[in-house]
Amino acid sequence: MTAPSVSVVIPTHARPELMKRAVESVIAQRYDGRVEIIVVFDACDPDLPVVELDARHELRGLVNSRTPGLAGARNTGILSSSHAYVAFLDDDDYWLPNKLEFQMGAFATHPETILVGTGMRVDDGSSTHDRLLPFDRVTHSDLVRDRLAALHSSSFMFRRSSFSGALGLVDEELPRSYGEDYDLLLRTATLSTIIVVNLPLVAVSWSGQSYFFGRWADYANALKYLLAKHPEFTGNRRALGRIESQIAYALAASGEKVEARSWAKRALADRLLQPKAVLAIAISFGWIHSDTVVRAARRFGKGI
Repeated sequence: MTAPSVSVVIPTHARPELMKRAVESVIAQRYDGRVEIIVVFDACDPDLPVVELDARHELRGLVNSRTPGLAGARNTGILSSSHAYVAFLDDDDYWLPNKLEFQMGAFATHPETILVGTGMRVDDGSSTHDRLLPFDRVTHSDLVRDRLAALHSSSFMFRRSSFSGALGLVDEELPRSYGEDYDLLLRTATLSTIIVVNLPLVAVSWSGQSYFFGRWADYANALKYLLAKHPEFTGNRRALGRIESQIAYALAASGEKVEARSWAKRALADRLLQPKAVLAIAISFGWIHSDTVVRAARRFGKGI
């Protein structure tokens, strides 16, 4: 039986060496099916890496023709894809060799699902931390309660038909595309249970400055957008408090001290145990710097 063909969408922006590593990790997959690799160049000149391809692999480069940013770049790749399954891979991440094989096995076992993800390995440049999911099936209520950060977008593989059907494309209205993966998970989980291959099959690079260094206001605006788009958060005070505390932290880090404290108070009123809300208050009064918190979190394989 012929293994199904897969399209892999890799958005990139001016990181040629990392992008080459990502492409090579796809080529190195122990998978017998055909694999189409689509590198989408976002706000940078197209320049495909020189790699060795065999008969099973095709490498193409495109320029993002939609909204600038990650969401538009993903959609450019999705719409250009040729195969029945579409996988995401960020340009600074890479796959472990059995990822496609295990995910396609999960699709065969669960024909009802439209998304299969995996656990991940966090690589901070000096050490690694494996992060797995607490369960192998993820529902919408699970995702409302918790973002489940171990379910990283570089592990996502979808049935392509879902993007032209009820799911739709990645939301390009999100500020700076922040949270496009969480939004996509929430929307997906309203249509089918998400299946997880609970192994660290994606290596996620977390090193250096936070992506949101200097962009925390966009982070806060994106979270506000998600709250408005997904009213189900308001029915779960724990979940609401979690998002409110993230908004408070982002506002504090961006220098919006008064608004940060207002959101922190809301978060603590909805759920008292909210460390990010407490940190937001501390940052807003100058007792600690946001960069210090980010660096400390990354040492433990965590994000903000």
